[in-house]
Amino acid sequence: MQNVILLVHLLLTLALIGVVLLQRSEGGGLGMGGGGGGGMKTGRSPGTALGKMTWILGFALFATSLTLTIIAAQNAGGASVLDRITDAPAPASAPDSAPGLPGVGDGLLPPSAGDDAPLTPTAD
Repeated sequence: MQNVILLVHLLLTLALIGVVLLQRSEGGGLGMGGGGGGGMKTGRSPGTALGKMTWILGFALFATSLTLTIIAAQNAGGASVLDRITDAPAPASAPDSAPGLPGVGDGLLPPSAGDDAPLTPTAD
C-alpha cells in the first residue's frame, strides 16, 4: 500500500511541475507584479484551467504526503532511532591482518634500527 501511494505521490509531483511550467509568467520578481491574476492575492479562485489544475494537484500532493507520513509513523512501532542503536549487536572484531597485507606489528611505520635489513645500502 505504501509503495502505491508513493508512486502516486511521485506522479503528482511530476504533473505539478509540468503544470506550473506551462503557466504564463506574470512578470516581476517571484510573481509579485502583473495584472489581477486571481489566486491568493485577491482571494478569488484561479480563473484558468491551468490555475485550477495547479490547486487540485497541490491539494492531492499534500494529501499523499500526509498519508505517507501517517503510514510511516504506524510502521515505526514507537521505536526510537536511539533504541535501535543501543540494541544493535557489537561489531565483530577485525582480524589481525588481511591476507596479503602486513600484520598489526608491521604497520606502515619504517623498520626500526634493530631490524636485520639496513635502511641505506653500504658501500664496500
